[in-house]
Amino acid sequence: MNETAIEKIFSLESVDYADFWGANDRMLDFVRLLFPKLKLVARGEMLKAIGSAEDIAHFDGKLQAMLTYYEKFGRLTENAVMQILENGGSSPEAEVSDEILVHGRNGLLVKAMTRNQRRLVDAVRHNDMVFAVGPAGTGKTYTAVALAVRALKNKEVRRIVLTRPAVEAGENLGFLPGDLRDKLDPYLQPLYDALRDMIPQQKLLAHWEDGTIEIAPLAFMRGRTLDNAFVILDEAQNATPAQLKMFLTRMGRNAKFVITGDLTQVDLPRHQQSGLLNATRILQGIKGIEVVELDQSDVVRHRLVTDIIRAYERHAEALRTENQPKTESNEDPS
Repeated sequence: MNETAIEKIFSLESVDYADFWGANDRMLDFVRLLFPKLKLVARGEMLKAIGSAEDIAHFDGKLQAMLTYYEKFGRLTENAVMQILENGGSSPEAEVSDEILVHGRNGLLVKAMTRNQRRLVDAVRHNDMVFAVGPAGTGKTYTAVALAVRALKNKEVRRIVLTRPAVEAGENLGFLPGDLRDKLDPYLQPLYDALRDMIPQQKLLAHWEDGTIEIAPLAFMRGRTLDNAFVILDEAQNATPAQLKMFLTRMGRNAKFVITGDLTQVDLPRHQQSGLLNATRILQGIKGIEVVELDQSDVVRHRLVTDIIRAYERHAEALRTENQPKTESNEDPS
């Protein structure tokens, strides 16, 4: 016997309809897919749910977690909704601090959005050198840039230096048009994008002109001493051990170094070891250096990124199992 359908109306007065549900009700359509037994109708500040009492009660808990997430971060994402569903009704960011790292452009409030991003913030606060290691989409670079911008605004440092190893990820830079700067600018684009979110365009251009903010390939760091600077080495998995040692020893007085990378996306030749893997092993236990590991739970891009990472990890594990040498029995057949 089917349970009688009931109706419940939820008030969404605390949220902006367009921000909460997204363009063309994209997030509402996504939530409907996740709750197929309910009929959900949104009109202005009201959301009507029609279905069984049990299903509505279940939805109520999830909706409250979504509202809490929205109030904390100013937006709702597919990945956040998926994590809320997987965490028993509470937002996975419930323990994350409300600390605003940077007041960005157009009212953007940049915060640590996951527990491990919060760990990264705390690690940089208490250490002068921090390694942030994890898969794509976990906010390593974005959080590091936010911390650098905050340090500059608070006059804790005099400049920001952002660098990457110029390793060609399946592409040949030599075939790209223009001079060296033109060739490298697209490669450094993620760093530019993060800065543009956090600093007004005119001020950012002024910082580039006077050298307050510098973006350069890793090779340009050789022979320098970086004093009074917040320095970020991005994509460090593509630095060789010699290159990474060179970079780490550029550290001068009153400097913060953050090294980010993803050990599952090494673009070095097969015979070449990643300097990031090498360094995190060699430097373990040194006071003032900390390694923060991020994982799938920290992915803040599209929810499919988490699924993609998990699929590749399963594939890699299957290959490792397949390639393990089979042990032969040494027993005497007699």
